Amino acid sequence: MADLPRSGPKTRVFALLHADVGLKGSACRSMANETAKGAKMLRRSFLMGAMGLGLAACGGQPANIGPDGLPVAQVYRISDQDAGQIQFRMLDGLNALRQAAGAPNVQLDAQLNAAAATHSRDMSVQNRPWHFGSDGSSPLERLRRVGYTGQLTGETISETYETELETLAAWMRQPATRAVLLDPEANEMGFAWFQESNGKIWWTLVLADGTRQGAVVEANPVPLQ
Repeated sequence: MADLPRSGPKTRVFALLHADVGLKGSACRSMANETAKGAKMLRRSFLMGAMGLGLAACGGQPANIGPDGLPVAQVYRISDQDAGQIQFRMLDGLNALRQAAGAPNVQLDAQLNAAAATHSRDMSVQNRPWHFGSDGSSPLERLRRVGYTGQLTGETISETYETELETLAAWMRQPATRAVLLDPEANEMGFAWFQESNGKIWWTLVLADGTRQGAVVEANPVPLQ
């Protein structure tokens, strides 16, 4: 992984759409209103890189130390070999955390993976990490577009230069994102990313309950600006 200057970018972690907020019928209708108002439901929190956390991954190599005595921030370049393992590393890491919290395991779902991949690329196009697509689509709409019929329980997103497990550790440090990850109603997961040429990664993790019928949503007729 290539070194970044100490003044390098911070990790941005965003989450919401917890089951108690984003899944009930009244909440789905209010989502359209929130979308038109600029998605007020979105909360932002800014975290420094999660190096040194228990879930950090970089092959186990010692971190480079800068002149200030702190680890030098690094760019995580996703190789072809990594690409075939990332989703399973995230699945194993998340399930370990869920088991410790008494929540059931989740399993990967191809349709949720597709929805997450679409949103990761779209966030890069928009150059902003949030839960709505460039065409105004909500997380619920993205699930319907890929044919997923289950119930959305939550979505977490991140704009970062860090690994998937460092990102998972950062999400676990925030109460809002932690609640999404450990939601006991979730049993299926989608996880994907888009990496830009400069190394920046847009991560998207979607959790859902495949045993329940999801809400029916209508497309937002007014694209967000």
